[in-house]
Amino acid sequence: MVQHGGMAAARSAKKTAATAGARRVEVRLPPLAPFGAGELEPEGDYDGLEFRDLDLARQQAPSARFLDCGLYGCVLDDTRLTGARFIDSVLSGIRGVGTDLARASLRDVEVRDVRMGGVQLHGAVLERVLVKGGKIDYLNLREAELRDVVFDGCVLSEPDFGGARLTRVEFRGCELRGADFTGVRMADVDLRGVTLLDIARGVERLAGAVISPSQLLDLAPAFAAQVGVRVEA
Repeated sequence: MVQHGGMAAARSAKKTAATAGARRVEVRLPPLAPFGAGELEPEGDYDGLEFRDLDLARQQAPSARFLDCGLYGCVLDDTRLTGARFIDSVLSGIRGVGTDLARASLRDVEVRDVRMGGVQLHGAVLERVLVKGGKIDYLNLREAELRDVVFDGCVLSEPDFGGARLTRVEFRGCELRGADFTGVRMADVDLRGVTLLDIARGVERLAGAVISPSQLLDLAPAFAAQVGVRVEA
């Protein structure tokens, strides 16, 4: 019986040590009504609407709420959506530079094939979010909270995760170019699917992440420099 208990304990320890995967999101929208003419409004309440191929640049809609909405091919240059809430929604083919989503909340959301730059998501909360395809430059996620988030087949150029908390976050077939992990806190973060892992700052904050053996070799110089080891032939 002692042997059986030891084996059970070993299996339990192995299970505990395994990385917990992100809970998958699959948004199924109801039939949507087209968004009529007009601009977005501060604290606006949008429910079951389709925003398709609209120029929403420079519009002001802080604290707006989007429930069961689809945004397709819209332009969000300098659009202010601070504190907005997106719930059970899809954002696809969005284009925008300087979109302000600081302190926004995204829950059960799919973000697909976007082309964006300078997106402000600092202090935001992302829960059960899928980011699939596309490219985002200078993504600001400082002090953000990410839970059950999957980055799939996208390119993140110089993303800033400074001070963020990442829990059950997966990167699959992604490129992370010049990532800043300064002060980040990780738990069950899977980086093994990253095809290009370039960490500009914060390599010492990878505790709580899992990487592949080849990634370990690539990061070895950075790890050595962090602990003050000089490697010479």
